[in-house]
Amino acid sequence: MPKLHLDTDIGGDIDDLCALALVLNWPDVDLLAVTTNQDNSGRRAGYARYALRLAGREDIPVAAGADTSLDCYRIYPGLPDEAAYWPEPIPPAPGPLDVALALLQRSIEQGAIIAAVGAYTNLALLEKRLPGILRDANLVLMGGYVFPPRAGYPAWGNDFDWNVQNDIGSAQIVIERSQPTLVPLTVTVETALRRAHLPALRQAGPLAQLIARQAETFATEYGNEAQYGQTCAGLPDDIINFQHDPLACAIALGWRAGVEISEFPLKLTVEDGWLVQRIAGDGKPAKVVTRVDGAKFNQFWLERVAHGSIAPQPLSQV
Repeated sequence: MPKLHLDTDIGGDIDDLCALALVLNWPDVDLLAVTTNQDNSGRRAGYARYALRLAGREDIPVAAGADTSLDCYRIYPGLPDEAAYWPEPIPPAPGPLDVALALLQRSIEQGAIIAAVGAYTNLALLEKRLPGILRDANLVLMGGYVFPPRAGYPAWGNDFDWNVQNDIGSAQIVIERSQPTLVPLTVTVETALRRAHLPALRQAGPLAQLIARQAETFATEYGNEAQYGQTCAGLPDDIINFQHDPLACAIALGWRAGVEISEFPLKLTVEDGWLVQRIAGDGKPAKVVTRVDGAKFNQFWLERVAHGSIAPQPLSQV
């Protein structure tokens, strides 16, 4: 049974909640722990605990990691209106950073896959504390910008890569000192949480119903159907949000339908305050997801989260 550790900035973009729901509905995976990054006095950790309680998984440890009070973030990572997205007030779950780093260390030592779907601050702090611990860690990082998005999808630039660019110091440490698999923004942008998914989610369990609630609110707040669904030929007209983090978690756990992964020598430089990744002969080898079948993944995610009826492909090493 594969082991997974989820390091997340849940509570902002709703795809983190979608990722947690996918992992919890994935058969034969041992979710060892959830740690939060860019936390706000434990509010994100509180959201993670609430979601786990809805799923009947209060046994999974949760710890608040790197806080917004640190001076490493480019933009203050705030949180949306809690009353709009959550059905009741959620008690924060603050705690010492040491607890989160200890959970990460334990998961790495147990050979778990570390799915990092927020900024990489916790991993960088752990590497600073225990130099070399990331060298052989099995890291799957949501983020990276090696190639631009394909035609038909949002023509986002490197500056849109939140997980990397909001804490470039940590990103550079983690990517350079590990052997990660990168699931770049430029492929995750081909996925979609759709309005057509909402009826099935509303008929499923409490966590799926919470996703449907948040999706409705998110759609009203961000208007992605008009902004992207009606302007990008590769996306469905009824897109509510992109499934960046769920795709990264699925690839971490062996999802390979329409997925292509290549290895490139990547060289990292900081230019005008942005972290730039280029293929260069003197770069460090890294595995990079270069293609996905977004439509197939969208359906897979829905079936797993709303119905739990699709068996994933056999786990393969990433």
